[in-house]
Amino acid sequence: MGMSTRTYQVTHITTYSYAGPVTSSYGRGFVTPLELPEQRRLEHSVTVSPEPTDQSFMVDYFGNTAVYFHVTTEHTELVVTARSRVEVDAPPEGHLKSGLADAPWEMCRPTGVDAARAVDFQIDNNPAEITPDVAAYADEIFTPGRPLADAVWDLTHRIFTEYTYKSGSTSVSTRVAEVMERKSGVCQDFSRVAIACLRSKGLAASYVSGYLATTPPPGKERMIGADATHAWAAVWLPGNRWLAFDPTNDQFVDERYVTVARGRDFVDVSPLRGIILTQAKSSSMSVSVDVAPLDAAPRVEQVPPLQQNG
Repeated sequence: MGMSTRTYQVTHITTYSYAGPVTSSYGRGFVTPLELPEQRRLEHSVTVSPEPTDQSFMVDYFGNTAVYFHVTTEHTELVVTARSRVEVDAPPEGHLKSGLADAPWEMCRPTGVDAARAVDFQIDNNPAEITPDVAAYADEIFTPGRPLADAVWDLTHRIFTEYTYKSGSTSVSTRVAEVMERKSGVCQDFSRVAIACLRSKGLAASYVSGYLATTPPPGKERMIGADATHAWAAVWLPGNRWLAFDPTNDQFVDERYVTVARGRDFVDVSPLRGIILTQAKSSSMSVSVDVAPLDAAPRVEQVPPLQQNG
C-alpha cells in the first residue's frame, strides 16, 4: 500500500439533547461509508445510547446503507456514534483523460442499458430547480463539443470563484435559485447549483455526502473532532463511472474524501433524521467528526485548507 492509498479511522458522533424526557425516538441515518471500486470499508459500527429496542441496517434503492433504530427507554440525551475504518485509493494517473471524461460532454448523456440507473440522476428535482438562470449559466460552460472533464472543471472553478462560503447563510430547504441570487452558501448549496447545471444539459448528476480529511497547517497539531460532514457532486460517465468534484474547494475529488452515500439530492442521504415523542419545548444537536489518517505518510506538498461543514 503506497502513498496512493490512504487509510482513515472515522468517528462521527451526533448528540441530541432535550429540555424534557423523550419516551420514544425513531431514527434513520446514512453514516456507513460506501463500498466502491476506489474505496473499501474495513470496519464499521453504529452504536446508539440509550440502547435501542430495535436497530437494523438496510440498503436503499441507490445502494447506500441506512441504519434504522428505535429507542423506547426514556431519555433526555440521545447519542449516535458511527465508527469506520476505510481505505481510499487516489484517482489513477490520467483519469481525466480516460474513458469518456475527455470526450465531448454530449456523449456522456445516459443512453442504453448500462445507463438504466443513471437516468434517475438526470431528472430535475420536485419542485424544479432548473430555472432559466441555471440553464444560462450552464450554457456558458457546456459549449458544443467541449470535453466533459474540461467543462466540469470550469463549472467547479466558477462556483468556487463567484460564490462566497458563508456558514449559516442557508438551510436544507434553500432553493438553488436563491443560492444563485445570493451568491453565498455552504457545501451542499454549491453542490446543488452544480447538479442543477449538469441536469439542465441532460447529464446525470448525483449529490454525494461524506467526510473530508483535513491537513493541519504546518507546525500545528491535528485537531481531534474538528473535521465535518461534507458534500460534493459527481457527474455520470458511460461505463457507470462517476467523476466526483468539489466546488466548495475548487478540485476534483481525491483520496482525501471518504464517500458515505450518493443520492439525487440532500434529502436522499441526510446523515440523521428522525421522529421523537416528547413534551419537551426545545432540543439541540451537536456533531463531532474526526477523520484520522492511520497511514500517516509524510506529504511533501502544501495542501490549501479545505472548507467543510456543509
